[in-house]
Amino acid sequence: MQALRKTRPAAGLELVDVPVPILDVDSTDVLVKVSATGICGSDLHVDDWAPSYAFIAQSIPVTIGHEFVGVAQTGSLAGQRVVVRPSVTCGVCAACTAGNHDACERRRGIGMTRDGAFAPWVRVPLRNCVPVPENLSDELAALTEPLTISMQALRIAGDVTGLRVLVMGPGTIGQGIAALARRAGARQVVVSGFDDAARFDALRRMGFDALVDVSREPLSEACRSYTGGEPFEIVFEATGVPETITDALALLRRNGIVVVTGIHPRPLSIDLTPLVRNQQQLRGSFRPPESDWPLALELMGEMDAVMRPMVSHVLALSRASDGFALAHAKRASKVLLRPEPGDE
Repeated sequence: MQALRKTRPAAGLELVDVPVPILDVDSTDVLVKVSATGICGSDLHVDDWAPSYAFIAQSIPVTIGHEFVGVAQTGSLAGQRVVVRPSVTCGVCAACTAGNHDACERRRGIGMTRDGAFAPWVRVPLRNCVPVPENLSDELAALTEPLTISMQALRIAGDVTGLRVLVMGPGTIGQGIAALARRAGARQVVVSGFDDAARFDALRRMGFDALVDVSREPLSEACRSYTGGEPFEIVFEATGVPETITDALALLRRNGIVVVTGIHPRPLSIDLTPLVRNQQQLRGSFRPPESDWPLALELMGEMDAVMRPMVSHVLALSRASDGFALAHAKRASKVLLRPEPGDE
């Protein structure tokens, strides 16, 4: 079968022939026939071979792709559409044996340190599979993983009811944060980006009009036309650009919160004195609890019309290079790749 793989610890990905995965006799894994897989910002970093993703070097060669939907072919869910949690717990540590899988610290990542879903077939643990409701399209189901990241960011921020919110980064996670913050009762949601016309177009179709392009003017000035110069109570950073956190703190009110969701390729130096004097908080947000996955699927069913514009392109797996070029150039909102019969 054809699979998009990281074959060496350097920039680039390759579409190559690999064997269809085989299950061991006593395996608790299942085979999933992939329907659609999203190109994530993390995949772009792996393609670029950013330093923050060098941890996968020991797993190379590896098939990437972790935002996906497919049909289980084996196990108790055989014949059902599923999405798959990409974080695979070890099953043997004290947390796992106690049933507290969310606390596992010895994980492997599907599409990072074990083979992922930019391929027609993928082998995954049965316990990572979550059934997809019949009324949900493959395109939306493929957004489940990033939506859970957005859900976790809202949880880390706390109650946003009546608050002015800035979302920095208009990608899939930022779009999800914006939609969830509005749904949760935020007074105002402003979204900023840098030369992000395609993603801004998706946000407009999602009903957002307070959009700020910092390639044209400084963030503080661009926000002023929407806020009247008032500070934000909460800022979500979803850019992966560390310097944006400094910009966020400058626009944050006293006692305000910055929630950091991006994975950054380099460290950041911060002047802590104003942060201390203003009693501002930096909070990191990463992996949601496993229990969020069914909730995310329910939310997408409720927000179907709002979220549908997030997916801008659906391409054949054989056109992976085109899809990655669109994503790298920010000429797409979300690109999904679909295996075709010839890929098998």
